[in-house]
Amino acid sequence: MSDSDSDNTPLAKVYKNHAVSQAHISKAVDNAMDKAFSNASVAPAGVSVRNGPVIEDKMDIDEAATNGNTKRKARASISKIVNYGGNDESDSGSEVPLAKRQKFNGKSTAMDPESDSDNEPLARHDTRLPPKLTASAFGEDSSDDDEPIVAKVAKKKASIEKKAEKEAKEIRAKESKSKNKKPVDDDSDDLEPKFKKRKSSSAAAAKKTNGIKKEDDSDRPLNKKTPKASIKKANGKVKAETPTPAKKGKKSEDEAEEVYRWWDAPQKEDDSIKWNTLQHSGVVFPPEYEPLPKNVKLRYDGVPVTLSIQAEEIAGFFGAMLHSTLNVENPTFQKNFFRDFSEVVKKTGGARDNDENKIKIQEFAKLDFRPIFEYYEGKSAERKSRSTAEKKAEKAAKDEAEAAFTTCIWDGRKEQVGNFRVEPPGLFRGRGEHPKTGSVKKRVTPEQITINIGKDATVPSPPEGHQWKAIQHDNKATWLAMWQENINGAYKYVMLAAKSSIKGQSDHKKFEKARELKKHIDRIRKDYTKDLHAELMADRQRATAVYLIDKFALRAGNEKDTENEAETVGCCSLKFEHVTLRPPQTVIFDFLGKDSIRFYDEVIVDTQVFKNLKIFKKSPKKDGDDIFDRLNTTQLNKHLNNYMPGLSAKVFRTYNASFTMSTLLKELKDNKLSIPEKVKLYNDCNRQVAILCNHKRTVGAGHETQMEKMNDKVKALQYQRWRIKQMIINLDSKQKKKKGSEWFELESDIDEAWIVEHQAFLVQQLHAKIENKFAKDNEKLAADDKKEMKQKELDERHEATKDLRKKFRKENMSHKVEPEGKGPTVEKFYTSVEKLDAKVNSILLSAEDREGNKEVALGTSKINYIDPRLTVVFAKRFNVPIEKFFSKTLREKFNWAIESVNDEADWEF
Repeated sequence: MSDSDSDNTPLAKVYKNHAVSQAHISKAVDNAMDKAFSNASVAPAGVSVRNGPVIEDKMDIDEAATNGNTKRKARASISKIVNYGGNDESDSGSEVPLAKRQKFNGKSTAMDPESDSDNEPLARHDTRLPPKLTASAFGEDSSDDDEPIVAKVAKKKASIEKKAEKEAKEIRAKESKSKNKKPVDDDSDDLEPKFKKRKSSSAAAAKKTNGIKKEDDSDRPLNKKTPKASIKKANGKVKAETPTPAKKGKKSEDEAEEVYRWWDAPQKEDDSIKWNTLQHSGVVFPPEYEPLPKNVKLRYDGVPVTLSIQAEEIAGFFGAMLHSTLNVENPTFQKNFFRDFSEVVKKTGGARDNDENKIKIQEFAKLDFRPIFEYYEGKSAERKSRSTAEKKAEKAAKDEAEAAFTTCIWDGRKEQVGNFRVEPPGLFRGRGEHPKTGSVKKRVTPEQITINIGKDATVPSPPEGHQWKAIQHDNKATWLAMWQENINGAYKYVMLAAKSSIKGQSDHKKFEKARELKKHIDRIRKDYTKDLHAELMADRQRATAVYLIDKFALRAGNEKDTENEAETVGCCSLKFEHVTLRPPQTVIFDFLGKDSIRFYDEVIVDTQVFKNLKIFKKSPKKDGDDIFDRLNTTQLNKHLNNYMPGLSAKVFRTYNASFTMSTLLKELKDNKLSIPEKVKLYNDCNRQVAILCNHKRTVGAGHETQMEKMNDKVKALQYQRWRIKQMIINLDSKQKKKKGSEWFELESDIDEAWIVEHQAFLVQQLHAKIENKFAKDNEKLAADDKKEMKQKELDERHEATKDLRKKFRKENMSHKVEPEGKGPTVEKFYTSVEKLDAKVNSILLSAEDREGNKEVALGTSKINYIDPRLTVVFAKRFNVPIEKFFSKTLREKFNWAIESVNDEADWEF
């Protein structure tokens, strides 16, 4: 078929039952497309108008066989008891004084009929879509209607991109000047000397193969490669520096380990060498299977059956999770489980009834797992009912047994090991609609495990009667042990913990690469904007893909073996049905993204990008055909490497988030705000980053409940504050005239019915507190072999409950509150009121923050994409404890960021 520019030439040709784009785009096609869009009004481009992805409440499946079990009711959560008066400031909300709750209805939101276009997204399991972008989500006043929120977001994004362009030019000019070289001509298409010079699309067209997309070895999933290749893939280059000299003087074993400041240490000449010496204790295996009692058996068609130990264990996997209806009622889960279970039953002698007659297990629907479920539930209840002393003793014994496995000796220093436990056997669940969900995860044996350790180190001993698969001494690898799991054939690795120096160096390298991208981002954007008009189809597809990755944080996407893996896609692997075009500039993405989570987003793109996607989808392309049929991830990353060594598509997400956060933080001013206000200020910036960089989420089902709990908590504090104010009047009636009668009034949304209900809760709370304290005191006496207290003591303690009930009844009748506490004074009560004012304001601020963050994945941005040093810089500049932003685990993980910024006060991204 000819690739001529004739108007009659079809845009695509059929190749192996799939339509593929022509190698070149004729001028006639471009002109026709320009004419079709000539009268279209141009909207602000480069922004998303939805808050995705879609999280489905449950799978849309056919009615499944029940196996004799009914749906198990959700466990009622046991509410935490708060201190009297609401002094607990936990955000969990589990301590709410009121029982009244407005339940989340969970109803789906139907697709908005925004246009009558026949190019609408295909029907999905769940039609509920993410909410549209709102002014409040972006931190804008929703009452200001002068400018649409989409335009504001687009304007902000454009401003940040313009700043990035200016900064890139300044950095290159500064570097050029420092090297005594002629400054780089910013209008030139040439790269810096150390990078490969790029050729224009027209000049290079004849030399490019422009071939049809085909799977490349380096683009295959990890589990499809050979073990050796997989190992190399898993070991990304991480700078390994030599340790800093130890301080003089001996250090006792009880003293804390000296922190290895790898960021200060000199670099090794060969950074592919990760370690010189390595010693570790191997892995911890799960306990052996404990057979069921003889009276607990699986039933088939109502008949108890006896199975082999192997088959019984697998039946136990299913029986123990009957409460997880999302899984056990999933037809795919049932099908895969029954296939593996039946196979094991046949291989191990079959099933027999009590008279030793063979039972043929042929139908899943006739299996009844209730006896197994009830047995394991009883065991679970028994474990939970143990005393605190018993639980602590068991934990101490377990910690002692595993102590040797938690650390390793890496180049003479102690490092924390991460996942040293071998995963126990069970049923594979997977993410989303994984095709292998329900398959049996087999028990991993020592014969499957390869140990990586130093040549002169002592090899850990395998369990008695077993041996390791292999012992190797690969000092270019950072894993300690490796095996292949049976579900997807993927390799599992025992690595160092997130807080280890090796993992820290990996994070540091990721963010430094994003900082390096600052120098080249303007050139990259200039080039892909130019190539959006390229004549060569491969160039135009690549430019469009980079645009989508840069502007909307789409993942690059790798090709999958759909028979063995969940059919998840990214930008380069988008199919015809995943992209819907709504004129004049709206593109709708609807596909299964990372972790099989449905990704749905509506974005406004540049007019040329919209035209290109229309060309890429032009007939005879249909469902199943690739949008970017002349591009794959390997080709894309190879192209990006021309700009900067090590640059790949995923670096854009890190760069955009970090640069955006850096820009927003520089605009902030410290106006003598309180700590909670400063935290909210940071979160507001984080939220804008998440929106501008498309790290968003749907509103969680529990959001409304959490907001109501916070509201009830505020009302509890307001009621306590009102009682104290009444005590002030009781002590000195003149204070009412002094402060004004309004100051002493109760909030308008707190009525008598609420007060009575809240008082009942406080009485119940005190009752439960006394009961728990009595039980713990008796438990402690029993542990010390002392005589336990009798019921009489408990009855005496409950007098306080009766007194509190009487007090509330008296207050309700007299409308007066007697002063409480030792030596009550007006001054003391005023101090108490001020403290309660601060608590109320803090919770209200937190509630406002939570409401603003309901559609934004702040954690994703802060932990994975925003350089942690930016958070540390904010904490130092605004004098906020770092604990307000990073949990203990994150502080350990990002210790390098905290320490390095402390050493470099003027650090900038």
